[in-house]
Amino acid sequence: MTSEEVRLNVEKALDEIRPFLKSDGGDISLLGIEEDRVVKVQLLGACVGCTVNQMTLKSGVEMTIKKYAPQIEKVLNIEK
Repeated sequence: MTSEEVRLNVEKALDEIRPFLKSDGGDISLLGIEEDRVVKVQLLGACVGCTVNQMTLKSGVEMTIKKYAPQIEKVLNIEK
């Protein structure tokens, strides 16, 4: 899978999970992908201060991304 295909698959995964985040007043933005293995995202809106955002990141976002791009090893939330 090319780097572009990985990026497109990660975007598809984010598009799948985004409605759930938006329903709680949040969102997610793709910041980048390192070496086709590590995805960097930024949680936005209500997700920033949410007490369960790490659970959402691991159980929701990371799991969904790995479904579309199995070579991804981890997903990191980058706070700005």
